Amino acid sequence: MPATILDGKVIAAKVKNQVKLQTAELRAKGIFPGLAVVIVGSNAASRVYVNSKKKDCFEVGIRSEEYALPETATQAELLELINNLNSKKEISGILVQLPLPKHIVEKTIISAINPEKDVDAFHPINVGRIMIGDYDFLPCTPAGIIAMLDDANIEIAGKECVVIGRSNIVGKPMAMLLLHRHGTVTICHSRTQNIKEITLRADILVAAVGKACFVTADMVKDGAVVIDVGMNRLPDGRLAGDVDYEPVAAKAAFITPVPGGVGPMTRAILLQNTLKAAKLQNRN
Repeated sequence: MPATILDGKVIAAKVKNQVKLQTAELRAKGIFPGLAVVIVGSNAASRVYVNSKKKDCFEVGIRSEEYALPETATQAELLELINNLNSKKEISGILVQLPLPKHIVEKTIISAINPEKDVDAFHPINVGRIMIGDYDFLPCTPAGIIAMLDDANIEIAGKECVVIGRSNIVGKPMAMLLLHRHGTVTICHSRTQNIKEITLRADILVAAVGKACFVTADMVKDGAVVIDVGMNRLPDGRLAGDVDYEPVAAKAAFITPVPGGVGPMTRAILLQNTLKAAKLQNRN
């Protein structure tokens, strides 16, 4: 029996509808959530993402402001902009689109964002709070994946969970969120020995490795839940995830498509985080 598809577009629409309702309630009280999106340079993929985020904000009633800096912008100029946005009352959340040009240190920029406006949840303070389970914001992609599992009533507690990839943006926080939900978690990465033996144990397998079709059917247990975070461009221009979709879908119980799986959820959680930031900043 083929896998049930976890449709990110359908689940994201539910999240966005909730955000829209709650944003309207805040606006009625005179509180207007606002998201500042900062983009440096002319990376084509980044431009697509930024345009999508602006469209999402418009749909739910969140004001969005774009700050586009040239590729030649200095780190000092970017830090000055972030400092201004930190103190701008109309801005609830700040998102700096990654990657940044090589002459700018991402760690320095992320650390400059006010943690209360860090809607990506990348600031060291927010990362630490996620580690101990006392957080305001969660990184958008891992939080979106948890929301997908919840929507499908997929139990995490007691399950063998394997995350392939150890990035600060997806792999590490994903492992932590699964752990918070009482999953037994293994992280695999480029130095992992016998990766197939590990992935075959997984009840829930999250692929966030950035390699097209890396996860093949012989690496997946029958009846597993397979979450594909990858978004890779093939030589012929088609998009492919980190999972070899058709053969794996024949074995899995649940699977996310690419595109239309995790991506829409990431964007929906960003809106949710921006709304929460506005609430936190106006809690008095």
